[in-house]
Amino acid sequence: MTPRPPRSSEPTVAEAAAWADVLVRRQLVHAVVRTPTGQWLVQDRPDGPVHVLASPADVLALAATIQQRTRSTRPESR
Repeated sequence: MTPRPPRSSEPTVAEAAAWADVLVRRQLVHAVVRTPTGQWLVQDRPDGPVHVLASPADVLALAATIQQRTRSTRPESR
């Protein structure tokens, strides 16, 4: 797999919200909520601790980490 070139701009709130929605819909996290201050609250499980993410870039980094972990633990289909 070839690495992607670095982003030319910062992730937007809309992009982070879309990824947050995907993570929750696919049940990869329990909840992701944007606060009025611009931070994001993330909870992995209903009874788990709440983590605070500072920016949309942090939400995208979380999504990338989860995606990488999911792909690396999935059995190969070849």
